Amino acid sequence: MSVSKNDRDNDPEKPAGGPPAAAPAVPAWKAILQGLGPSGLGLQVGAPVFALLISLLITIGLLRVTGADPFSSIQAMVDYGTTDNSIVDILNRATRYYLSAVAVAIGFRMALLNIGVDGQYRLAAMLAASLGGALALPAPFGQFLVIVAAMLVGGLWAAIAGILKVTRGVSEVLSTIMLNAIATGLIAYLLNDKRLAEVRPGSNNVATPKIPESGQVGKFNDMLTALFSGPGLAIVLVAGSAAIIYSVHRRQADAHPGRGASVGLILGVLGALAFAAITALVVAPTLTDLPGSVYGLLPLAVVVGIVFWVVINHTRFGFDLKISGMSPTAAQASGVSARKMIVITMVMSGAVAGLIGMPELLGASYEYSLNFPAGLGFTGITVALLGRNHPAGIALAALLFAFLDQTSDVLQEVDVPKEIVGVMQGVVVLTVVIVYELVRRWEIRLQQRTVATELATGHDLAKGASS
Repeated sequence: MSVSKNDRDNDPEKPAGGPPAAAPAVPAWKAILQGLGPSGLGLQVGAPVFALLISLLITIGLLRVTGADPFSSIQAMVDYGTTDNSIVDILNRATRYYLSAVAVAIGFRMALLNIGVDGQYRLAAMLAASLGGALALPAPFGQFLVIVAAMLVGGLWAAIAGILKVTRGVSEVLSTIMLNAIATGLIAYLLNDKRLAEVRPGSNNVATPKIPESGQVGKFNDMLTALFSGPGLAIVLVAGSAAIIYSVHRRQADAHPGRGASVGLILGVLGALAFAAITALVVAPTLTDLPGSVYGLLPLAVVVGIVFWVVINHTRFGFDLKISGMSPTAAQASGVSARKMIVITMVMSGAVAGLIGMPELLGASYEYSLNFPAGLGFTGITVALLGRNHPAGIALAALLFAFLDQTSDVLQEVDVPKEIVGVMQGVVVLTVVIVYELVRRWEIRLQQRTVATELATGHDLAKGASS
């Protein structure tokens, strides 16, 4: 049936002679996945602090309900978590959590929920371990080969879900869950003494052949000591302070032309002073002369975070990725293939997922066995949500989760079940997500009221405030 011109003109969805209809608001679930939040610097800092205070109060209440003394329980966790051996374990756990969360966050940025990170990294680690154990190459070629192989396996395994989504319309949630099960079955089939593994003498453990010493990565302890003492510490303080001042100043100047530049400079200097004090008085003494073995691939996690931040926020590809996630039709209209971006994003997420097991494989176990760390993919989802898909936020969230996991056993000494830590982690994530979403909606309503006032009075409030 044809539609007449009068019918089109009277269409309530398309007002005639007036301004175009407003763009639809971003759904709450998509805003949470993509890490959308308040744009103001004060709200960005205040929202997580407020959320953490609320979660702390809820945790104290939960501990009180269980009949435990919340303050003695928290004190026991802090005392145990700040010992030298615990700090090493926390750094190693946080490295794995961070890589897992970045892999998840890549998908989140395009509103894709990659549940299959767990299967992707385990399959990648197992096949890469088999390759590394079968070949003896001189350093650094052996390490490079294992890492690249893991990324290829993870990326190709994740690509299956992306191709199914764009060709058959299969939800990536369903396909990645199924691929997790298939990966588990493949690992169980291949991890056999008749195939890619061997039985360890004197035990029932089955593992891939050990990676030779030339393919292993040494510990990072000495480098940490050099980095946070003497000239290394001075370089860290100067570079970090300069980066904070520049980023805060530029952000405020762009958001509030005029007075924002001077305010940004003041805030940047205050932030730099806080960073220098915390680094020199807390971080440096904590990270120097540590016992045990800190993962030698800890810098790899730092590099992955920096590359992720640069690509997402400062490249055309990152812009296309975010736009495709917010509105595939708008992306298509601007010449971006949303279907292509889905596949590329899943491959990138899977490639980073392949790196999750590398710190443990090349820096500690040197083999893939039945005892290899599992479940890191699901932890990465919660860490990415807590960190709001920002590299710095993910790092803090990874350290928090690593601290809670490391100190869970000590709770049994004060008659508190260690499972309460899982409840604490859930409370923290839910509180932060809810508070951020409420603050985001409040800021949107405030902006809408400001625009309505400007339209009604004909006065630019923003320009008036800056003058």
